[in-house]
Amino acid sequence: MVAFRNAGVMPDMVQIGNEVIAGMLWPDGKLPDNWHNFAELTRAGIKGVEAGCVIAPSQPRPRIMIHIDRGGDQARTKWFFDKLSSYNVDYDVIGQSYYPWWHGSLQNLRENLDFMATHYQKDIILVEVAYCWRPTQYRNRPAPFPETPEGQKAFLTAVNRLVLGTPNHRGIGIFWWEPAVSGHLRNRSFFDDNGNALPVLNVFDERTKK
Repeated sequence: MVAFRNAGVMPDMVQIGNEVIAGMLWPDGKLPDNWHNFAELTRAGIKGVEAGCVIAPSQPRPRIMIHIDRGGDQARTKWFFDKLSSYNVDYDVIGQSYYPWWHGSLQNLRENLDFMATHYQKDIILVEVAYCWRPTQYRNRPAPFPETPEGQKAFLTAVNRLVLGTPNHRGIGIFWWEPAVSGHLRNRSFFDDNGNALPVLNVFDERTKK
């Protein structure tokens, strides 16, 4: 944060931990056993962000995100954020991962987005989202969309509509994980094996051209 400050490129948002549904810095901050320690560690991370970015008393801190990986799981989302709230942890944005082969159907995602927006009154970002452009995750079970370049694009189009339709405009963004990945995860990329862009890359064109 100090390096960002000194370079004049302060971030708008900082995430404290990654997919912290099971805590962080085990064993001290492991969940569900050590909620008190986890809350203390999270608050310490937030204080570190604040201490590292202070330029002037009027300088706002970056928005603070707390990120879990339960995009389509309303029950576990409620368990985590209700418990976090009981420790008075001050954050601004809810981050969720959503991989449909792990985290539920699009209907599950829609219901959880609606729940989070109305129950917590926080902005929501899908921090990790992906779908494969060739058969990978759904070789032996029904797929919500074909695992093809066109199916990958249709998936992101559908997820984007859900985020945009979140109550009170609380759905504010999507991050694909990871658009330029190589190796064994290339099947989730925005590019084929030869480096050619796939149709999914154009999902947001309609909005960026306005």
